[in-house]
Amino acid sequence: MKKIFIITTVLFSTTYIFSQQRNADYEAYIEQYSKLAVIEQDRHKIPASVTLAQGLLESSAGKSRLATAGNNHFGIKCSNGWTGDIIYHDDERHDECFRKYDKALDSYEDHSLFLKKQRYAFLFDYDITDYKAWANGLRIAGYATDPKYPAKLVKLIEDYELYRFDTVKPTEESRKEDMKNLETVEEKKPAVINSDRLFGYVETNNNGIHCIRVMDDENSIANLSQELGISEKNLLYYNDMAEAVTLHRGDFIYLWLKRTKAEEQFTQHTVTAYESMHSISQQYGIRLKSLYKMNEMEYGTPAKVGMILKLR
Repeated sequence: MKKIFIITTVLFSTTYIFSQQRNADYEAYIEQYSKLAVIEQDRHKIPASVTLAQGLLESSAGKSRLATAGNNHFGIKCSNGWTGDIIYHDDERHDECFRKYDKALDSYEDHSLFLKKQRYAFLFDYDITDYKAWANGLRIAGYATDPKYPAKLVKLIEDYELYRFDTVKPTEESRKEDMKNLETVEEKKPAVINSDRLFGYVETNNNGIHCIRVMDDENSIANLSQELGISEKNLLYYNDMAEAVTLHRGDFIYLWLKRTKAEEQFTQHTVTAYESMHSISQQYGIRLKSLYKMNEMEYGTPAKVGMILKLR
């Protein structure tokens, strides 16, 4: 009986100490955003454990200034291609430019798209359950300058058993339900003019032009034409499209002619993987012919990775 009592006491003490080591803020963050991390894993094949660990670390469990004031959970800085809102924050230098989002949902999606850049391509060769390889790979690819960054991610993943989310396979019904629940807890900001969730878009302005920002991957020019009362022919013309193409979350669809140059703060753009002259013209609200002309390129010439394009 004495041995059994000792063993039970040790087990109880170990469990108690372990539970005491858990951070309540971290637990709350995991509870709130784990479903979103699983959705992003399902859509983009990035381990949910790694996404959550990065979110915890970069945002101090959602308590950092970037997260609270800018909904930026992953410390992603501005770049030549960023046309959204910005927030200034001291990091490696004073008053560095960071991306600012309307809601945390947008930050998670942009994080996934950010990791689709060419320099992170090798990560997708790793098994989705190999969080250690992903953590080390992020450091190798230059996501963070801290040499201890991989170890910090792995510790969070193992301390909070985040690896359990890497094997979750959401059903179509659960995807919709999770997204619905997540959207209801997100604070709405007055950054858009109008919103229609049924047709998966928000109305906004880009480069001073009234446009649509696509919010899901199931939208189409035909749907938008019908909903907005603008002919499909005109939508194609305004957006330099010879024919209807597949639309993706984040795409801009302009409701009037685009401008001949970008806004003043955007003078040039460095082409990255998977970008085209058309996608860049849409990103900045520039007419495709104008983009070709100001860069002295023959119309139809493809953009090449590393090419620096004038935007004004």
